[in-house]
Amino acid sequence: MRRGRAAGMAGLACAVLALSVTGPAAAADQVKLGDVQQAIENVAKTDGVVGAIGQVYVDGKQVGQGTAGSRLIGGKGGRIPPDSRYRIASQTKLMEATIVLQLVKEGKLGLEDKLSAVLPDMAKYDYVDRADEITVQQLIRHTSGIPDFIESGKFDVFDFTTAYKPIDLVKAARTVPRKGEPGEYLYSTTNYVLLGMIIEKLTGHDRATEFKRRLFTPLGMKHTYLATKVSDQIKGPHGHGYYPDAKGRPRDVDRLNATIGAEGAISTAHDVSAFYRALNQGKLLPPDLQPPRPRPSLCGGTVAAAAGGMPGINSVTFSSTDGRVQFAVAATLKIDNEQAMAVGDAINAAAEAVLCPGQ
Repeated sequence: MRRGRAAGMAGLACAVLALSVTGPAAAADQVKLGDVQQAIENVAKTDGVVGAIGQVYVDGKQVGQGTAGSRLIGGKGGRIPPDSRYRIASQTKLMEATIVLQLVKEGKLGLEDKLSAVLPDMAKYDYVDRADEITVQQLIRHTSGIPDFIESGKFDVFDFTTAYKPIDLVKAARTVPRKGEPGEYLYSTTNYVLLGMIIEKLTGHDRATEFKRRLFTPLGMKHTYLATKVSDQIKGPHGHGYYPDAKGRPRDVDRLNATIGAEGAISTAHDVSAFYRALNQGKLLPPDLQPPRPRPSLCGGTVAAAAGGMPGINSVTFSSTDGRVQFAVAATLKIDNEQAMAVGDAINAAAEAVLCPGQ
């Protein structure tokens, strides 16, 4: 994941693992799990990790948890509470796509609607190249060809004072040369900035209100909220992440400028598990309206994982395709996310050890 000094987010990552259950109606105590604490300790031993937490839920009940490393850099601050909040980064995109698809279900929007029709200013003022060709579905699937605003180089991880509007990010993306055609996959957070603008236009509410009204409140996600401020800190005890400054020194990024990007959800293992449980069990959308998700393919193909990364954090939620089982993991970092490939591998290995013991 490219960062430089930009405050972008990682793409929705794919990792798929299997789950051992005795049958579709197996009770929680019949689910075979590995040692969660040991798995999290292995994650925390990975170079670049400050601390790590993880919890396993079966049918909404917590059946295992672990914490290792430290809350602050240098082994300080004690361990991170396993139920603490953390930034879920690009996992926010899946929530946003769900809300957009709910608007489609309600007849307020069409998947084939053109961006120029939904947000006329994008074409009128040439804010988005070829806005009259790009569809809502292409925005959701990252196939619009719109460049990522992060590549403009206009945004700084350590800028805690400048408040940006969504249109500012869109304009920045317009300065980046197009790298793909409409219909071709090109991961770009600008797509989700535009989808957020569509949500606000069609509902008359800001994104935070719609996330709360449509997802957080009905799913009982009482500890989840959407960060929206220029200098937004996580509420309550939690692990701190760090990011190298221009001289390579790790600086605390507990504060992040939430106006840069479209991925501001802050959640807990319990709450994010509730979202994936509801999504996979069809409680949020009908079968013909589902957001793009990683395809389960390993260890029997029964569990998929969505991951997100941003300065100081790597978070992954593994969820069974039937929505019964979730394993939510978060690792705070002290390195550039581009150097954190080993962390992702360690989290995947932890999930395999927990969800696929003996395989």
